[in-house]
Formats: sequence, structure tokens, C-alpha cells
Amino acid sequence: MKDDKGSDAIRNYYKRYLKIAKDFNIGFILESPTWRANPDWIEKIGYPDSAISEINEKAIQLMVELKDEFKNDLNNIIISGCIGPRGDGYKAENKMTVEDAQKYHSTQMKIFSQTPVDMVSAITMNYAEEAIGIVRAANVVHIPVVISFTVETNGKLPDGMGLKEAIEQIDSMVEEPPIYFMINCAHPTHFIKELQDGQNEQWIKRVRGIRANASCKSHAELDEATELDRGNPQEFGNEHKEMKNKFNHLNVFGGCCGTDEEHVVQIIQQIKTA
Repeated sequence: MKDDKGSDAIRNYYKRYLKIAKDFNIGFILESPTWRANPDWIEKIGYPDSAISEINEKAIQLMVELKDEFKNDLNNIIISGCIGPRGDGYKAENKMTVEDAQKYHSTQMKIFSQTPVDMVSAITMNYAEEAIGIVRAANVVHIPVVISFTVETNGKLPDGMGLKEAIEQIDSMVEEPPIYFMINCAHPTHFIKELQDGQNEQWIKRVRGIRANASCKSHAELDEATELDRGNPQEFGNEHKEMKNKFNHLNVFGGCCGTDEEHVVQIIQQIKTA
């Protein structure tokens, strides 16, 4: 978002996916490119503190423009302000208290509250306290919030907590719970057993979305990777069909690391036959 060239590149990237949604006549969540537009990271990537409002506002404005461009082609377009973890998405290090997390993420949350977002999505969360703080920050400014956890190859959060415990803890410790939960940045084979084990339990109904990695590799392996692992797009689509067949309430799908348009098309095609 630093210059017109960058903004145009992002705009064209989103349009490729919006056109897929148009072709298949499905809804679309415009997730803003603001995963690292929080106080610590904005400095690490070379911006002054004062730029945080401008960058987040510019990103949402781009989402608004894209929604306007496609509003006659798609019946349902939602704008979501994206929030990322304060630390490493793959490692639960330097864990904050709930209070510290609420204070930290309030900066970005307050900015979003002054923009036309429909909701906020906290993506790649890896421990419960940070997620609870984010939900509380959203509650203060009355924005609907989604929490998306990442998991290791054993289906557990990077700090070892299970999805069930994390979801139940968050729901019980906030005034207004998240509108739904998601799993992202993990391959379906990493978490399908965890979902199956909870198939008949109430918490599983709270998981409504999946944004999976194309690669079966662990977070540690991905960190060390020197080449892109696209996995197998067709198998990837089949795995989503299997999930949809078992958990029909899942209705938000997308891609995470290693995915592109081919993966998303495969997901849609397979889900439509589930």
C-alpha cells in the first residue's frame, strides 16, 4: 500500500478471486491486506508509528472500491478488517495476558471501527489469551469478530491447547462471543481428526470456516522451505469435499500458504458436489 504500483498489484490480485466468485455465483469476503498492520510490525516493515491509521484506512478503502466494482456481479460481498498476531504466527512465544492483548490490538480495532468494515477477522491466532483480548477489543467498539486459529500437525494450537478448549474458553470469557471460528494456515490432514473427535459436541458448530495450506508440511518445515510447495490442487479440493460432507455447517472457505486460483476453483467445484 506504499505506492500506486503496489496498490494496483493488490487490486488485481483480489479481482482474480472476485471473478472466480462471479463465475460460480457465490458470496465473497474481502479480507483486507492488514495482517501485519499492527503497532509492532508496522515499525518492523519500515513505517513510522503515525502511519498505522493511514495504512489500515487505505487498505479498507481499497476493499470498498472493489466491493463497489463487483456489487452488480455478486449478491453478497462482506468487508473484513484483518488482524494478525502480535508475534510469530507459527510460534506461541512471549505470550500476552488477556489485558495486554486487548490493549495492544485496540489500536487497530479502533481504526477499523471508523471505517465501513462489516466485521474483523483475527487470522493465525496461536494461543487463547491473545484471541480473548482481541474479542474484548472488538466488543468495546461493537464490531462483530471472527477468530481463526492455526494448528500444528497434531491438530493442536502451537501452545498445545486443543481447539475445543480454546473455543470454549473464549466463548466463556467475553461479553459478546465471536460470530464464528475458523482454522487457517494448516493442511486439512493436520486437523481433520480433531474435528472428527468433536463431531457430536457443541463446540464444533462454532467452527464455520477453513483457510487451509496447500502443503502438508509442518510449520517448522515451511519456515525452512526454500521453494513453494503447492501440494496437489485436485486432492486439496477433494479434502474440502470430505470436510463439507462431514461438517455441513462449514460455509467459509479460502486458501492460505501455497494456494492460488487453481486451489480455490478446486475447492468450490468439489464443495458444490458435496
